[in-house]
Amino acid sequence: MAKISILGAGSWGTALAVLLHNNGNEVTLWSALKDEVELLSEKREHPLKLPGVRLSEEIHITSDLEESLESPDAAVLAVPSPFTRSTAAQMAPFVKKGQKIVNVAKGIEENTLMTLSEIIEEEIPGGDVCVLSGPSHAEEVGRGIPTTCVVSAKTRESAEYLQGIFMSPVFRVYTTPDILGVELGGALKNVIALAAGTADGLGYGDNTKAALITRGIAEIARLGVEMGARMETFYGLSGIGDLIVTCASVHSRNRKAGYLMGKGYTMEQAMDEVKMVVEGVYSAKAAKSLSEKYQVEMPIINEVNKVLFEGKSAAEAVKDLMLRDKKVETPMLPWE
Repeated sequence: MAKISILGAGSWGTALAVLLHNNGNEVTLWSALKDEVELLSEKREHPLKLPGVRLSEEIHITSDLEESLESPDAAVLAVPSPFTRSTAAQMAPFVKKGQKIVNVAKGIEENTLMTLSEIIEEEIPGGDVCVLSGPSHAEEVGRGIPTTCVVSAKTRESAEYLQGIFMSPVFRVYTTPDILGVELGGALKNVIALAAGTADGLGYGDNTKAALITRGIAEIARLGVEMGARMETFYGLSGIGDLIVTCASVHSRNRKAGYLMGKGYTMEQAMDEVKMVVEGVYSAKAAKSLSEKYQVEMPIINEVNKVLFEGKSAAEAVKDLMLRDKKVETPMLPWE
């Protein structure tokens, strides 16, 4: 049995608390919001973000950060990506050297273009920072619906240790050394999911969504490889796997926000309606900046930014994507 602290009691943190407790671990669930701690302690579920998923009385719920980090075998950082840096900075005084810190959020910091693991390493230099990602909506994980993810770490030992903690009959975990690829796939798929949702809101069909998914992973992979990630990672769970589920699922807040924008909502109105952090909105500018920095063509990312921040209509963005210059799909393959 491992002792695990989960920092962040939103839908994903709550679902992971249930999973890890069911795996036989001693679990502490921390929230910075005292009202949330009181709600979870009283109701033993998160009626706003994960209704119907029960929290065992054995799961300790607290707002005391020092207490939650007293002696865990692993600390799971599950706050939304915009709060990763501030939470890591608060954690730093209480984290022991070599402490395993598992980031499960997905995003890129807009002003620095750093991945979340890079942010955590900067704020907590002595931590052993790892990443868990993949197609894993909290609504399904919390209910024990079979899910498959991937964990990445700097050493095989750390990755396999975490694989053992998280893995169960309903939560299969693979390992990979490509932390950068795992994080880029997880962050940038949210931006593509905004586009897929927008296409749904406009009334387009399955062909449109399939095209966005296929060309979206091509954009993500081009950038990732240029940045030093491995192409194989984008064919895997944190790449195409996570992209498919986020573009298609009714649980996807990014797809839902895009859908509302396709129906005519502004970005701000869509985010208010979703009532949870829409991480693709926060990652979109960073993705565009990375494409410019590494000189990688990313037309879908570019059009999403125009819709989000420049007032371009969604229908016009789709039209401009369709009418781009003629291209070869596989430029690496020679003609005979």
